[in-house]
Amino acid sequence: MEEQIKRVVKSQKIQYISFWIIPLLLVLLGEAGVLPVGIKADNVRAVYVFETTGILITAVCIPLSLKLFSFVLTKKIDQLTFPVALSRYMLWSAVRLALLEFVVVFNLAGYYFTLSSTGALCALIGLTASFFCLPGEKRLRAELHDETIFLDQRANIPPCSGTGGFGYHVRNGK
Repeated sequence: MEEQIKRVVKSQKIQYISFWIIPLLLVLLGEAGVLPVGIKADNVRAVYVFETTGILITAVCIPLSLKLFSFVLTKKIDQLTFPVALSRYMLWSAVRLALLEFVVVFNLAGYYFTLSSTGALCALIGLTASFFCLPGEKRLRAELHDETIFLDQRANIPPCSGTGGFGYHVRNGK
């Protein structure tokens, strides 16, 4: 089980780093002139559509990504066995980051196509929301309600059979 947790945490960290690399590449390509910059800046309707769509996508996807994950975690994942819950946790974490990535990429593209600062602001909001998705083993254990008390951290807890002497595994208060 510990190996599975470490593998999931490592995978989540790779996903999170990838989440940040894609916008950085877009910004670098845009600033270097590789991307078409300002091709729709003189078209007022296109600017309006990009701004409005970007704002609506940001306003819908960011709360959806954060609250949907919380909802799925409490309503669906908590009732599963630990290995299945771990795989579902990984899936829904990826969905959450994908929604945020969509917001960031769309708004950055809108910024570079229209040169409107609204796209940059909405992309920045999406990037800021990603700080609520920082991966880590402690966070994973807390969200999956898996608390492992290792021998050096326990006070006067009697030994429990079935743990191999390495600690006590508590799942959903049982």
